[in-house]
Amino acid sequence: MASPASTFHTYDVIGRREDLSDIIYNVSPTDAPFITSIPATKARQVLHEWPTDTLTAAATNAVLEGDDATTDAVTATTRLSNTCQISDKVPRVTGTTEVVEKAGRNSELAYQVVKMTKELRRDMEFDAIGSNNAEVTGESTVAREYGNMCAWIDTNTSIGSGGADGSLGNTARTDGTARAFTEDLLKTVIRLCFSNGGDPDYIMVGPFNKQVLSGFTGNATRMKDADDKRLVASIDLYQSDFGDLEVIPNRFSRDRDCWLVQKNMAALAYLRPVGMTNLAKTGDSERRQVLVEYTLEVRNERAHGLVADLTTS
Repeated sequence: MASPASTFHTYDVIGRREDLSDIIYNVSPTDAPFITSIPATKARQVLHEWPTDTLTAAATNAVLEGDDATTDAVTATTRLSNTCQISDKVPRVTGTTEVVEKAGRNSELAYQVVKMTKELRRDMEFDAIGSNNAEVTGESTVAREYGNMCAWIDTNTSIGSGGADGSLGNTARTDGTARAFTEDLLKTVIRLCFSNGGDPDYIMVGPFNKQVLSGFTGNATRMKDADDKRLVASIDLYQSDFGDLEVIPNRFSRDRDCWLVQKNMAALAYLRPVGMTNLAKTGDSERRQVLVEYTLEVRNERAHGLVADLTTS
């Protein structure tokens, strides 16, 4: 049905004002569960070092009454290290962009600084646990890089065929043939952690294997609430034979990896904490640098565990 003749429609209006919301909607996640769960400490050199030690194995200990004391062998501590890495984000905005009226923000430069600070946080999470990266000591033409979790954990692991563990942060792990995530694999690594002195606080998995883990039946209870008609179909706390572990999904960790993390046995060591610097003005624009210099301190890799080489679809 056509409109009456000579009806003036909105389609005919010249100079209609735009209807643009003053809110910027951004769905990109900024959670970083690994780096926010471990403590922060201070680095004082580009090469950050820390000592580690273990006790001798427990054994029968009985001595003769009145006998002279026998000196036991003393072992030195082991010194571990990781290289500090520089990460940054640099927004640049023209003078004109700053003064024109904009939707959702007054200053484009301030908005971009906040946005890129969040992006830097995501990069830090990815670098620490979302990639397989060995230490690079660097030189004048090569950026320094720290060895991340994949390059450190080599005691309490379960790996696929053809895979190999990383070592001391300076050797990346070799990915093996992917296999399905099972509760038996998880229980094996939890037992290894306990046997080697570890006491993990949580299990960290990617989104696909979080759903797989929620299907484990060993210590899972499925309930239907008759009052609000809710079906509980996830596991947020896994009750193992050696203690309860929180289950945390991580968008930035590799879906093929299931981590067991003891929070006090890893840290981020900051040579320079996250900060912003005004860069020199060279024309009709402004630049800011958001920068951090830090490394991953794996205080004792025997405290953590890794179920590696898991299928992701």
